[in-house]
Amino acid sequence: MRNIPMIGLLEAYVIGGAGGYIFYLGNLPLPWVLGALTFVLLYQGIFKRQVYCPDPLKQSGFLVLGLFFGLYFTKDTLLTVAPYIFPYVLSTIALITVSIINSVLVTKWIAVDKITSVFGSIPGGLSEMVIASESLKAKSSLVVIFQTVRLLTVLFMVPFVVVHTFPISTTGPAVTSFGSSYVFGGWLYVWFIPAIIGGILLRNKIPAGIVIVPLALTALINISLVEMATLPPLLLVAAQITVGIGMGKGISFGDLKLGGKYCFVYFGLTVTLILVSFGLGAILASMTSLNLPTAILSVAPGGLIEMVLTATSVGGDPAVVSSLQLIRLLFIIIFVPPLLKWYFGRKVETSGA
Repeated sequence: MRNIPMIGLLEAYVIGGAGGYIFYLGNLPLPWVLGALTFVLLYQGIFKRQVYCPDPLKQSGFLVLGLFFGLYFTKDTLLTVAPYIFPYVLSTIALITVSIINSVLVTKWIAVDKITSVFGSIPGGLSEMVIASESLKAKSSLVVIFQTVRLLTVLFMVPFVVVHTFPISTTGPAVTSFGSSYVFGGWLYVWFIPAIIGGILLRNKIPAGIVIVPLALTALINISLVEMATLPPLLLVAAQITVGIGMGKGISFGDLKLGGKYCFVYFGLTVTLILVSFGLGAILASMTSLNLPTAILSVAPGGLIEMVLTATSVGGDPAVVSSLQLIRLLFIIIFVPPLLKWYFGRKVETSGA
């Protein structure tokens, strides 16, 4: 019986690795993440099998990517990002406002209540939105499904559009190839230990802590103390496959079917939000010195990891994208659920009075 988890884990990596490699050969965006996700999702749905990928392993993939992103930061990055914070927060507020208005409007034509609709479509963390919606008696099962539809739409659409709109950069770091030059850093890898320990200890205490804490501590050490060693390209590929497997494992055909015809409604809402984010990104680029790929990927309602990986492929600035996406993520998680809970809670009290 002890061998079953190992066989299941090997099965997961064979399926995920094959998917990533096929996407890589096809020159598709984010091949190792999206390829692994797609193949695991299809494998589970078609063969009715559940692949084995324990959560700590998935978390380790996020942690490695956090370390990797932290290496992009320099002292110049902090000076670069500072002038963009105010206009970026304004664009984030505009994006959230559009999301809320659209998700409320569609409830006039479908049998979904406003609270469930808003929490199901807002571009925030899935788990945070589910927890917040439960406290307001929303249908949390539908929130999970609609957020899953939103996540999948963003993961596949944004990198595809950006990669096919802007030329592939040959000067950026190779996050998806095997043949990158790599020099062993020796004892310099010791400097990664505080970031690893911090990520593990604070993973549940800070929103997206398993990525944010290693990223922040690696960046801090890289800027203020020493120049950090580079990470092996194969480790980065393995981390992306692990994340893809973990994400694909958590999505089932049954979940998507449960949402029925409403999945198409929330797919449409997500596409609308993506188009609005592209427009806001273009405005941000015109108002600042950010180049267009960096501005669009910073505003896009996607995952931090996916947007940063895409930035490395199209000549965007991954450090700026990760900084601004972090600001967006923290803004949404810290401010949006309490505001929505206050607003809908007040409406419930008024209607009950």
